[in-house]
Amino acid sequence: MTATTDHYLGIDLHKRKAQVAVLDDEGEVVEEVRVANADLDGIAQKYAGSSAALEAGSNYFTIYDRLDEELDVTLANPAKADWLEDQKQKNDRKGVKNLARYLRLGEVPESYVPPEECRRYRALARGRKKLVEKRSDFKNEVNSLLDQNGVTYDGSLWSDQGREFLRELMLDDASELLLEQWLEAIDEFTVKIKRMQRRIEEVAAEVDELNTLMSAPGIAAFSGLMIYSEIGEVKRFDRAAEVVSHAGLDPVIRESGDSRREGQISKEGNGYLRWILVQCANTAVHNAKDPYLSQFYWRLRNKRNKPHKVAIVATARKLLLALFNMLRKNEPCDPPEVSA
Repeated sequence: MTATTDHYLGIDLHKRKAQVAVLDDEGEVVEEVRVANADLDGIAQKYAGSSAALEAGSNYFTIYDRLDEELDVTLANPAKADWLEDQKQKNDRKGVKNLARYLRLGEVPESYVPPEECRRYRALARGRKKLVEKRSDFKNEVNSLLDQNGVTYDGSLWSDQGREFLRELMLDDASELLLEQWLEAIDEFTVKIKRMQRRIEEVAAEVDELNTLMSAPGIAAFSGLMIYSEIGEVKRFDRAAEVVSHAGLDPVIRESGDSRREGQISKEGNGYLRWILVQCANTAVHNAKDPYLSQFYWRLRNKRNKPHKVAIVATARKLLLALFNMLRKNEPCDPPEVSA
């Protein structure tokens, strides 16, 4: 098959079908078609060697890999281009033509596509997080049910003593049935979480980078796997500031005249990475009581009068910088000495 090198494809991917527009080297439309996702292979083979920009939903990984065998595929990043965001208001036919036109002009910002191994790790870590969140929903249902019945308990309902209290609780028939269902769901999710955790710990034992990350305070198998998989290939970042921006932990800079002030963090990056870093920072400061991070956190709290949320986010950013350097140098955690 003769490669076709002078075509530009815009592809808007949906759950079952995709809208495709093909432009030639002069920017003229040579084909517009809506096809089943399973038939995209034929489009890729027809225009093999050409460039394609993919505007994708959650199912893009498998299709991206298939298309990338025949085409030079760019995964478009709408967060980095106003015109991509604006396309949410348009119809698919116009949108994919615009996508192909901007690709031809070299103006399609690219999203990072993690390697297959990294995707598997992300799926494990994100899956465990979702299971914990689902279990928390049912725990909240139990708390709400007790509130509705005017029941209070001084302690953790999820300790052995707390569960015994719940088993012995006398409520009306409807409330007792609901409580029974909520507790069964909590126990089922606990089993699932433990199963997922065992698999995560098996992976952690096999990946050198996770051993490196777990040498840092506040980081265990789950948090290490999430950090590693959400960062992706560390070599893609040239500077520490780039990985901070990727996590959305970079402060928004406001300039006016001769003044320059840092505001709140951007929150424009990877939400999973930002979330787990804050969790790890909290653990390092309040549970592990790591001298290096704790001193930094409490200096912000006590000497600069920063509220907890601001101080812990700053600590999470400091932790990320340390982790980035550890991964880049393949060295375990070695914080500077903290004076008494």
